[in-house]
Parts: sequence; structure tokens; C-alpha cells
Amino acid sequence: MNKKILLVCALMILLVTACARAANTPLPASGEPRTLRVMTHDSFLASEEVIARFEAENNVKVQFLSSGDSGVALNKAILSKNNPLADVFYGLDNTFLSRALKEGIFESYDSPLLAKIPNEFKLDPEQHALPVDYGDVCLNYDIAYFADKQLAPPANLEDLLKPEYKDLLVVENPATSSPGLAFVLATIANYGTDGYLSYWQKLVENGVQVVNDWNAAYYTEFTRSGGTRPIVVSYASSPPAEVLFAEQPLDSAPTAAITSPGSCYRQIEFAGILKGTPNRDLAERWIDFMLSTAFQEDMPLQMFVYPVNVDAKLPEEFIRFSSTVEQPAQISPDEITANREQWITDWTETVLK
Repeated sequence: MNKKILLVCALMILLVTACARAANTPLPASGEPRTLRVMTHDSFLASEEVIARFEAENNVKVQFLSSGDSGVALNKAILSKNNPLADVFYGLDNTFLSRALKEGIFESYDSPLLAKIPNEFKLDPEQHALPVDYGDVCLNYDIAYFADKQLAPPANLEDLLKPEYKDLLVVENPATSSPGLAFVLATIANYGTDGYLSYWQKLVENGVQVVNDWNAAYYTEFTRSGGTRPIVVSYASSPPAEVLFAEQPLDSAPTAAITSPGSCYRQIEFAGILKGTPNRDLAERWIDFMLSTAFQEDMPLQMFVYPVNVDAKLPEEFIRFSSTVEQPAQISPDEITANREQWITDWTETVLK
């Protein structure tokens, strides 16, 4: 009798161990594929072969729901939280993080891949929103323009107020643009809530141009695209993108990012499992996949963002042509949530009046 009990216990232990291991291994490819719905912002891109790998390993079809920019997509997720449109949400950034957590749209998930991610990116200690990537919003400038004018490019935010840079800067409206908001946050981090509006008033006096979005700023007003403004709010990863998408091969980037301390604002993007998903197991596997080296190493040349997994290697183009931001400006998500709308309202009254 005792031997039988020991045998049963041993079998139960083996079964529990197998189940635990199964949580981190692909699902067997048998039966009809299930569907996993992933809600994203409009800038989401991933290689077809990378997605196909996840689908094949887990016998699943991934359906992406492109839902507008980060803020619009989050609004959709919040409005539909009682009847979620998807299983997973990707694209929430640190400017909206506290709002998403306050609304309670995510289920907590302590992914084993979090061990590969530095603590500086883990802004939610309860693991409702898991960091996936980051990018630095920085001033970019047209190298040829400044060389032709024999003018040194600005080195920091304060330089933009100098008369030699009058009418040279184009920025995005923070009410309608994520990089526009990030740039305003950089000025708040540098000049404080009592000083940033004075700084912006001086930018207005020095001829700053405001447009609605990044596309209008970069592809219409920026001199690299035929515009008249050689300084634009973009990303630290924009120079390698210039090289990769050049019509003719380039040995060096035609643009550069200004990365002096406090000049750039770091955006961290997160993914989370939407509360109420009927596919919790698949959602966990997708989160793990996004944090794996396979997905993390694919992101830089797809979305021009940086991986958070320390084991992920950057493409050669990023290493050669992008600049490292050592001291980005940052503001806590809670402070942003508490003040974002008022900051934007005050900025609008100061800059667009």
C-alpha cells in the first residue's frame, strides 16, 4: 500500500513539473489554430518571418488590430475594457502608463523574461505593463545645411534661443503628437513647471514652427525633405533610418541627433495582457515572445526602437549611425498623468495664441 502511495505521489510530481515546464514551451501544433488578437498603435511593424515563427510554434494565428497612435489606441482599450477588443495591448508608453494602470485594463503577468530587462525600464512593480522597447525623442539636424552655412549646430535646448538659430526649428504639437509631447516634457524636466512656458515663449520669439505630427515635421518642413527647417524634433534612431532608406548607398548619416544631457526625452513602450482575455495562455506566450531575443532583435530595423532585453544585439546600422543618449530627461508617469492635460493646455495658450 505504501509503495502504491509513493508511486502515485511521484506521478503527481512529474505531472505538475511537466505543466510548469509547458508554460514556457511552445504549444503543440495540432488541431485548428487558435486566434490571438494583439491591439497596437499604427507604427507597429514586425518581420513576417518572425511572426510566422511564433504562429508555427504555438499553432496560432496572430491578428493585429491597428488602432491609431498610442493615445488613441489606449482610449479604445479603456472604453472597451468590459468587452475587450483584443487579448494583448502593445504600444502604451510612459507618458500614458499611469492612466492605463489606474483604469485597470491589464492582468498582471510576471514573465520569466523580465529577468533579462534592466530595472530602469520596469516602471510597473506589479507587472501589469511589461517594457518591450524604448526610444529617445531628440532634436535632429541636417548636417549639410550647417556645413554649407558654416554654422555650428545647436548643442542643447538653450542654444535654440540664440539668434543664429532663428526660424530654423520645427516641432510637433504635443496635443496631437507623441514626439511633440515628449519634447515638451523634456523642456519641463529642464526648466521646471514654472519655467518651461517662459522657455517656449522665447522659442516663439525665435521663430519656432509648430505642425500637427511627425510626418509633417520630418517629411515636409525638414530641409532633408525639401523644407526650410534644418532642425526637427525626431528620434535618436532617425539617422540610421536615413541611411537604410536612402535611394543611393551612404557611408555616413546625413543627419545627426543632439544627445547632450537633458536634451532628449526617453519613451518606453509597454505591452500588457488585457483583462478578461479568454486566451490567457496564448497572451502570456506572446508577451514572452516580444521579450525574447528573436523579436527584440527584429524591432530596431522595423520600428527603429531599441530593445530592452540585455541579450538582444543591435543591428550594425544602429551601432554605426545612431547616437547613445546617456542622460535622457525623464518625468515620473504619476506626475505626467496628474499634469499632462494642464501642461498641454498651458502650452497651447502660450505657443499657439
